[in-house]
Amino acid sequence: MSQEHEQSKDKEKYSSSTLHGFGGARRNFGGRRGSEVLLKPKKFTVTIKRLWSYFGKERKMLIIIFFFIFIDALLTLSLPYLMGVAIDAIGIVSGDVNFQLLKMTVMVLIAAYITDGILTFFQGWMMAGLSQRIVMNLRSTLFEKLQKLPIAFFDVHPHGEVMSRLSNDVDNVSSTISQSITQFMSGTIAIVGSLIMMIVLSPSLTVATVMIVPLVFLLARVISKKTRDLFKEQQVQLGKLNSHIEESISGIQVVKAFNHEDKVIGEFDVINGNLYDVGLKAQIWSGFLMPLMNVINNIGFAFIAIIGGVLAMKNMITIGVIASFLSYSRQFVRPLNELANLFNVLQSGVAGAERVFEIFDEQEEPLDLANAVDLEDSKGHIVFENVSFGYRSDVPILKNVSFESKGGSSTAFVGPTGAGKTTIVNLLTRFYDVTSGRILLDGRDIRNYTRDSLRQCFGIVLQDAYLFSGTIKENIKYGQPDATDEEMKLAAAMANADGFIQRLPKQYDTLLSENGSNLSQGQRQLLAIARVMLAKPTLLILDEATSSIDTRTELHIQDALLNLMQGRTSFIIAHRLNTIRGADRIMVIDQGEIIEEGNHDQLLNQKGRYYRMFLN
Repeated sequence: MSQEHEQSKDKEKYSSSTLHGFGGARRNFGGRRGSEVLLKPKKFTVTIKRLWSYFGKERKMLIIIFFFIFIDALLTLSLPYLMGVAIDAIGIVSGDVNFQLLKMTVMVLIAAYITDGILTFFQGWMMAGLSQRIVMNLRSTLFEKLQKLPIAFFDVHPHGEVMSRLSNDVDNVSSTISQSITQFMSGTIAIVGSLIMMIVLSPSLTVATVMIVPLVFLLARVISKKTRDLFKEQQVQLGKLNSHIEESISGIQVVKAFNHEDKVIGEFDVINGNLYDVGLKAQIWSGFLMPLMNVINNIGFAFIAIIGGVLAMKNMITIGVIASFLSYSRQFVRPLNELANLFNVLQSGVAGAERVFEIFDEQEEPLDLANAVDLEDSKGHIVFENVSFGYRSDVPILKNVSFESKGGSSTAFVGPTGAGKTTIVNLLTRFYDVTSGRILLDGRDIRNYTRDSLRQCFGIVLQDAYLFSGTIKENIKYGQPDATDEEMKLAAAMANADGFIQRLPKQYDTLLSENGSNLSQGQRQLLAIARVMLAKPTLLILDEATSSIDTRTELHIQDALLNLMQGRTSFIIAHRLNTIRGADRIMVIDQGEIIEEGNHDQLLNQKGRYYRMFLN
């Protein structure tokens, strides 16, 4: 259903996927592009804390993983000491080899290495499961949130950009969780443990080692601050690219029909180039960290070796202690490098998490009023009382609109694009709420009904029928999944769809491709009518349901629509006036006001706007 607006630049997209008996498609108009959506960065620590809240009951598993990491870290810390004992047992200086000590030390080293490998395997296995469960929960929560957001959200967020948050951004969070937690835990234990062992072995060499720590943290802070902004911008550009791809593929027939392949490729190249530029900068800056760290570490390592050699010549330290200390110094500095490099991984993951949480922070459709009741056995009597509305507060679309449609009657809206025709339907279905005035259904303000029960009373057939991947049977039953096959086939017959379905190789079990692209537009429209027919709504909305159909097919569809409208309150939006000649009431809308109303003959006799439109 199209979103009409007084100014063409402010046309919006309309989706009716939440309606029971949804019979059409969303239509994409010139809403704001992804490039206009400005994302305000959130604080790093705030996002981390919020992400931590999604661990929930997985924290018990995290404790088990931490226990394994702790045991593994103790084993790792023991290895340099044992190697030093083995070197001293060889007796490099004295020439006396202690074979018993050497044999025992080697056996312990082998056992420690084997145990370390086993523990590392189980850590990875459990961490992979934990991260995937958390991300599955995050992805499910995000998808559920999208279903609860108002249409206004989708008016200003391109579908591809939203899909990018659901896929790419969530995947970045998954990678961050699986890599960062174990590295942070093991790195922290290794740093503390190595520092203790270095102090025990040689306090003077320890002082020389820790002198490089401030330099490491300063370097990490500078680079991580730069990469954080770059990774965030990289995700934004990726969302724009996905949006452009989704739009181009969905509209590939239009692109080819207007020979716009080169134009689309050019636009893609621009967006892809922007992604390349920011991605290159992000990778270059993040790539600076490890080489610079290695330079600092090697200088420190050489410095320690020189001091240790001097101390050994003065018999103040053994060769084995020097070897152990050098290993501990590497174990001390390497986690510092990994933790510093971890910031780069975190930047990408946190950037993705921020974009996901931005959707979580979007305001959902307002809750039903506390005294709202379910709409049951509706008579379909609609009254608009001085209704005014604007998608933006400074641009009114409807201005004090009042009319009445009795149950079972048909009301048609005609007028120029942007006059407010579809806006009336949007207000009826409560995709938006009125700014002032009220809409009554069976004598009660529609805001006093629960939103779900209200929408279940509506069936919609749009100009471009949207079909889901699956069988014809599943698509017809979309609005009434509990219907029997007999009821489904009866609805298809009443919609004049049974004839072409029976000619298909697998009939009702025929698989449809995305949006039913393996059917003609007329066939898709008939299936959409059958879908609404089976849902048995009280009120019906037809939004230019035959405007894109050839004359022969239109006759079948018109006949199906007459069957569908029988006994139902119907609202018809049309540009082809010959399709609404039989409507009980026709309203001409212009600039948000009803300027003429009556039936077809009455309006022709008035010789006003409708008369001129009909002659043209």
